[in-house]
Amino acid sequence: MDIFKPIQFFADIVTYQWIRIIPHSYWGDTVNFFIYDVIKIGLLLVVINYVMAITRYYFPMEKVRDILIKRRWFGLDYLFAAFLGVITPFCSCSSIPLFIGFVGAGIPLGVTFAFLISSPLVNESSLYLFPAMFGMKVTVIYNMVGILVAIIGGMLIQRLKLEKYVIQELLKFKSRQQVEAENKGNALPFKELVKYFWKVGMTITGSVFPYIVLGVSIGALIHGFVPASFVEKYLSMKTWWTVPVATLLGSPLYANSVSVIPVMEALVGKGVPLGTAFAFMTAIVTVSIPEIMILKKVMRWQLLAIFYSITIVGIMIMGYIFNAIL
Repeated sequence: MDIFKPIQFFADIVTYQWIRIIPHSYWGDTVNFFIYDVIKIGLLLVVINYVMAITRYYFPMEKVRDILIKRRWFGLDYLFAAFLGVITPFCSCSSIPLFIGFVGAGIPLGVTFAFLISSPLVNESSLYLFPAMFGMKVTVIYNMVGILVAIIGGMLIQRLKLEKYVIQELLKFKSRQQVEAENKGNALPFKELVKYFWKVGMTITGSVFPYIVLGVSIGALIHGFVPASFVEKYLSMKTWWTVPVATLLGSPLYANSVSVIPVMEALVGKGVPLGTAFAFMTAIVTVSIPEIMILKKVMRWQLLAIFYSITIVGIMIMGYIFNAIL
């Protein structure tokens, strides 16, 4: 069941009935994509930020942070974060609100990045659609490599100690004790709590949403106007450099995994090596211009560059692995 289907239905009505743009035209695909993604990501942003405001207020995040920092987990914390990313059906942009919540709660940076990498990389398409299209062997290898890339990427970012490059102004929250102290030591009434959670959540939403609109606008134009034949031309060559080219061609694009699967299947059917097609698909769903625009609001360019470098190298390695064994 697609929980976002009503949004797609609304986007179709607006694009093809109200504005009367021709379906499957360049502008039709662009406008439809923009309406759908802005509404979807905006709603996710509001809901997740509201839930995270409640979580920060009631849940002892400081204790969780201390447990993750002071105890030796031998990589299990990164594994847990990667698995959390697997079970959240978000694209790269949609997973950012939850990422912001984790960082704001004090969860170690590397652990949060393991989630941010795995959330779009290992997703519902790789779990449910891959077995029917590419077989169980490919599915298992893809998911194992994807989780491994997320874990190693998170560990590298943690080892580099890059916390200073996170923009802290967006992540400053009052603890429950501070809120109650401002209320003369008394707990807030339920109605006041609801208003407080909404205010905290909307503070983050309001700060990030303009970047979502800008990022999705760029992604929608690329999505609507870049022809499939252009991509196919450069990926069908079976040489060592096609994997990096596929990754770089996919990086500016933006789509969720389910929508890009038919494109990937068509490329494989036209002779594009499977590893090259995987690199192209993975780059689209994991790194994109809209995601850069949004993440730039919460981190400085140094951290953003390191995150993208690690992720792109991991995607290329995945492509080479599949081209070598299949």
